[in-house]
Amino acid sequence: MEAIEYDCADGISTITIHRQHRMNALNPNAMQSLKQAFHRFERSEESRVCILTGEGAKAFCAGADIHETQDAGDNFAKNFFSRQTSTDRTLYIRDISLPRLGLTKPVIAAINGVAVGGGMELALNCDIAIAAETARMGLPEVCIGSIPAVGGIQRIIHALPRALAMKLLMTGELIDASQALEWGLVAEVVAPDELMPRARAIARQIAANAPLAVKAVRYLAEKAYTQSLNEALETEELVWGHIAASKDRREGRAAFSERRNPVFTGL
Repeated sequence: MEAIEYDCADGISTITIHRQHRMNALNPNAMQSLKQAFHRFERSEESRVCILTGEGAKAFCAGADIHETQDAGDNFAKNFFSRQTSTDRTLYIRDISLPRLGLTKPVIAAINGVAVGGGMELALNCDIAIAAETARMGLPEVCIGSIPAVGGIQRIIHALPRALAMKLLMTGELIDASQALEWGLVAEVVAPDELMPRARAIARQIAANAPLAVKAVRYLAEKAYTQSLNEALETEELVWGHIAASKDRREGRAAFSERRNPVFTGL
């Protein structure tokens, strides 16, 4: 079986990490396959939303496979300024950096078990995360002499009060699903056997909405990380102007007036 499984049905893509023997930890080849699966989702005209999950009940993703991601000894500076990635380059982590992949459509993390290191970073980089009651998560990179470098530090600092974020980052301790819910790191916690049905239910809700509007909301939400409030408000107005001229907006307003379900085309 491939390390990464991709499936698409009813406008919903599902990407599953199949490395259960390694707690779904990712080696460089699996990272490349994961990147390719996300690109496939982005290119798909049928798919409007993606669910990312792991195989089995124990792990969502245990980050990078330490046994297979040793220092390649190549030129870091050269690779840092290169846009290319490959399995033999030090910066293989770029393959699982969702912001770098240029996705325009939403991704839901269905955290079925342990999500640590790069696994938690994957979840943090998704647009929505829901977790099984048995899930545990954390950023323990400092415990092995490394740092979270797939957006984990930036995401956790934005997501939590500084004191909580720094405690997680500098101790490397794990938290359970209920704590993650209390802190707002996940949107919902459900029983393990309800995780994928609930993720698909959320995905169906998103897929039923106007694709351009969903993309616009996602785009503007990301601007909150990089723009001042005034800049972000101006950007919202500009994007609203484009959306206001779309066929989907006219269809949505007409359907509301006519008390029927809208038929969105993404135009």
